[in-house]
Amino acid sequence: MQRPEAWPRPHPGEGAAAAQAGGPAPPARAGEPSGLRYYDDTFPSMKEQMVFEKNVFNKTSRTESEIAFFGGMTIVYKNSIDLFLYVVGSSYENELMLMSVLTCLFESLNHMLRKNVEKRWLLENMDGAFLVLDEIVDGGVILESDPQQVIQKVNFRADDGGLTEQSVAQVLQSAKEQIKWSLLK
Repeated sequence: MQRPEAWPRPHPGEGAAAAQAGGPAPPARAGEPSGLRYYDDTFPSMKEQMVFEKNVFNKTSRTESEIAFFGGMTIVYKNSIDLFLYVVGSSYENELMLMSVLTCLFESLNHMLRKNVEKRWLLENMDGAFLVLDEIVDGGVILESDPQQVIQKVNFRADDGGLTEQSVAQVLQSAKEQIKWSLLK
């Protein structure tokens, strides 16, 4: 069974530079734009990934629905101004669970970006967006679907200008604890 994928994704017409702009990103496979997360080898080459993404965008950009089935995959998506967010899973995945991941991602970004969920603000806060995504999905496994829990873990506050040293330290401590527990299993 394929694992769900989550992509904060600008319009494909904006080019690879737009997908790669922003702060430091978690390690990606060689040649993979830093704005994308693929959790399996369904599309092993960059060319196959780009063709799939272009086809998905062409199919979803002209419709008002929130779900599509394409190439044996279930795709849930949401657009906001000039940004499309996609969560992709196998055709066997529960659409409601995929939608809850998408809703959690959107609402967490909405809070983090102070209700300005658009490409420019997302690219300027890409490091925070990756932290949000990492709290929701890890290695294709859904960890959290409650946006309030994600926001609390990432420690974004409405009066805060972004990540604080304390919130980064908390994230690093949490990562250390998760690694420790995974090694003890």
